[in-house]
Amino acid sequence: MIAVYVKPETLTLEQYNKARKGLDASGAKMEGRKHHSCFGDDGQLMVFEIWDSQENYDAFGTFLMPVLQEVGIVPSTRDIMHVENLEQ
Repeated sequence: MIAVYVKPETLTLEQYNKARKGLDASGAKMEGRKHHSCFGDDGQLMVFEIWDSQENYDAFGTFLMPVLQEVGIVPSTRDIMHVENLEQ
C-alpha cells in the first residue's frame, strides 16, 4: 500500500468540487483506493489518499491530471510513501 499526500500551490473548495465532478464524468478508475480525504482552509486545501498499489494510483493519474489542468489546479508537492499499517 502507498500513501499519497498532495499540497497544491492553491486549492479552493470550488476547484476541488469541480475536479470531483470532472473525475466522475471521466469514468476515472479508482480501483484500489482505500481512503480519500481533503482538508485545510479554503484556498490552501490538501489531499491525502491511501492506495493498494502504485500501479492503481498511476492508472488513476491518467484521468486525474487532465481534470486538474482543466480546473486550474497545479499540484506542486506530492509525497508518496509506503504504508505499513492501515486500521479502519
